[in-house]
Amino acid sequence: MTRFSIYMFVVLAVVACKSKQQAPPPANAPVPVVVVKVTESGNASYYDEYPATLVPLNQSEIRPQVTGYITGIHFKDGAKVSKGQKLYTIDQQTYQANYQAALAQVAVQETNLVKAQKDAERYHALDKQDAIAKQQVDYADAALAAAQKQVAAARAQANAVRANVSFATIYAPFSGTIGISQVRLGTSVVAGQSVLNTVSTDNPMAVDFVIDQKEIYRFSKLQNEKSLVDSTFSLAFAGDVYPQHGKIQIIDRAVDPQTGAIKVRLVFPNDNQMLKAGMSGTVRVLNAAPSRSTLVPYKAVVEQLGEFFVYVVGDSSKVSQRKITLGTQIGPNVLIKEGLQPGESIVVEGVQNLREGSLITADTTKAKK
Repeated sequence: MTRFSIYMFVVLAVVACKSKQQAPPPANAPVPVVVVKVTESGNASYYDEYPATLVPLNQSEIRPQVTGYITGIHFKDGAKVSKGQKLYTIDQQTYQANYQAALAQVAVQETNLVKAQKDAERYHALDKQDAIAKQQVDYADAALAAAQKQVAAARAQANAVRANVSFATIYAPFSGTIGISQVRLGTSVVAGQSVLNTVSTDNPMAVDFVIDQKEIYRFSKLQNEKSLVDSTFSLAFAGDVYPQHGKIQIIDRAVDPQTGAIKVRLVFPNDNQMLKAGMSGTVRVLNAAPSRSTLVPYKAVVEQLGEFFVYVVGDSSKVSQRKITLGTQIGPNVLIKEGLQPGESIVVEGVQNLREGSLITADTTKAKK
């Protein structure tokens, strides 16, 4: 055998050995996994959480009904105000002058009415003696009617101008807290457009959040439950829980047809003024799951395109992917609403190596630990 032949023989032998070492395992090789059996637990108390916004039960923007300059501010920013309390005054000189002119016009029209009344009476007396044409009597009656209407119009105009005088003083529409004034003395404001301030109630404070229409029945029961525990509704901010509890005030009248959601409003006491309108928080609703609840380790759940699955062990040690509906996560476990039955076995470790129909070798000892 030549030296070249010996060299080629050695090379082929080495390649053959490497091919045997790097050969992939059989496609149907069992995948080692850890499985657990699905069981029913006892009562599982937890909190359902909903994003929420704090809103006042009553709120009103203060806008002027007349145009002019601010001549008086009669409160302190952020103070408590009572219904009917004076808040702002607007320059009344022009409106007072217009009112006096309107009163003078009323007096003129009343004088004209007196003259028309006397003329009509005189002409009627002459008409009884056939000493005046009938046409003159009709003219006198028409003049009297016109004078009466002119007096009514002048009085209406005077009342309108007097309203402008009263509108120049702005009062609190209800008791509450007033904000920081948006205007200062001398500011020119326009009727119906300029926002002077905002008054709102703050005790109790309302909290709005939305629920899916599937939960309407549950929340309606909570609203009508007289023996409802105080801790059913709580409010949290970045992990801090508000010390007082709330109750349902109202469930909105209709479901939004586009989102399938409906608004719920809670009310919370706010004696210490810790809650401010516009804050964002989380409503926590105490929920006691049914007496037979299904909890599984959360690490067994696989998410795909917004849907959730688990691998269920079937016959012949093969797994199948099962779609499930998740409830609330409770520690390392998650509540399963739909998709699993007690007694079924699911994979909790090694799910990343599985696909539909994969053959497995199950280890239950780790799961028990």
